[in-house]
Amino acid sequence: MAAKRVLVPLSDTVTVRQTVGYAVRSGLEAADADAGADTDEPELEVHLVVALPYDADAPESQQHHDDAEQLLSRATNWVEEDAGGADVAVETAVLGTDELLFGPRDYAGVFGRYVDDNDVDRIVLDPEYSPGVTAPMLQPLERELEARNLPFDEAPVDRPARHQRLISGGETFDRLFATFAIAFGFYLVLGDPFYWFDLVTGAAVAGIVSIVLARVTFTYPLDRIQSPIRVVRFVIYIPYLLWEILKANIAVSAVILRPSMPIEPTLTRVNARVRSGLPLTALANSITLTPGTLTVRANNQQLLVHTLIPAAREDLFDGGLEKAIRFVFYGRESAAIASPRERDDAEIVGGDEL
Repeated sequence: MAAKRVLVPLSDTVTVRQTVGYAVRSGLEAADADAGADTDEPELEVHLVVALPYDADAPESQQHHDDAEQLLSRATNWVEEDAGGADVAVETAVLGTDELLFGPRDYAGVFGRYVDDNDVDRIVLDPEYSPGVTAPMLQPLERELEARNLPFDEAPVDRPARHQRLISGGETFDRLFATFAIAFGFYLVLGDPFYWFDLVTGAAVAGIVSIVLARVTFTYPLDRIQSPIRVVRFVIYIPYLLWEILKANIAVSAVILRPSMPIEPTLTRVNARVRSGLPLTALANSITLTPGTLTVRANNQQLLVHTLIPAAREDLFDGGLEKAIRFVFYGRESAAIASPRERDDAEIVGGDEL
C-alpha cells in the first residue's frame, strides 16, 4: 500500500508547532494500522504548505514569500523531530503565488487542487489558522472543505491565554495618528474648520478617540506606504461611485415613471473576490448606496443582494463596483480579475418571497 499522505496548511500561530506534531503522530498511527505496507515506500508523507493571500506584484509580496519559506523550514525540522526513527517524507510548497486568495472559499479551492494533484488522504487544520488575515478563519474554511468533500480534522491543541492591552506594539503611533486624523477631519467637516474653538475642541475630541479606539479601528498594522496610496485610490473611487449612483437613479426613475412599472424584484447571491473585513464592508455599502440594489447580507465573501430592476442586476453581474473596490484596496492589477458573470460567481436565488 502507498504511504499515508497528510496536508498541513501553515500560518505563523502560537499553535502551529502543536499542529505539526499532531499531524505526524496521527499519520504514523494510521500508517501502522494498515498491514502489508510496501517497505520501499515511506510510512508517511507530510505535505507542508503556506498559502499566500497577496498579489505577486505587490511591494510586500517578497517579504511574505521569504517569511513563508522560513516557516516551512522550521516546520520541516519539527516533522523530523516528531518522527523519531520513523520513515517520514516531507514535501513543502508555497501556494497562491499565481492567484489572489481573498477568503475561505479561495483557500479551500487551492487546498482541494493540491489534494487532487498529490493524492493526499486528509488535511490537518490548525485551530488558529489565520493566513494573512486578522482573525482565525477555521470555521468558514471547514464549511468550504466540507462542501468540496475534502477529508480534514482539527488538531487538538492547547491554546494559551491571550493577554493584550488595548493599544500595544510597534505600530501604535501609526494607528494613533491615523485614527486622530480621521476623527479630527470628520469633526471639522461637521463644524467650522476656520473657527479656533472648533479647531481646539476637535483636536481634543480626536485625541480622546484615537487613544480609546485606535486598536479597535485598525485591527491590523498599517503600512506607511500602502495605506496613503489606498487613501488616494479611494479619493479616485468617490467620483466613480457618484457616477454609478447617478446612473442608477436615472434608471430607477425611468422605470417608476413608466405606467407599467416593469420592476423585477429578485435576490441575487454574489461570491465577491474581495477579502472579508473592510474591503467586503466597503463593497456591500457601495452596492447599497446605489439605487435599485440593497445588500441584505455580507458574510465570508458572499453577498446576498436585493435588486429592484433588471438593469441593476446586470450591473451587479458585470461587477463594476467590485472591480473598483479591488482597485482601492489591492491595486490596478487586481482590478483585472474576471467579473462575477465571467467567473460564474453570481446567481439569482429567488424573488421577494424569500
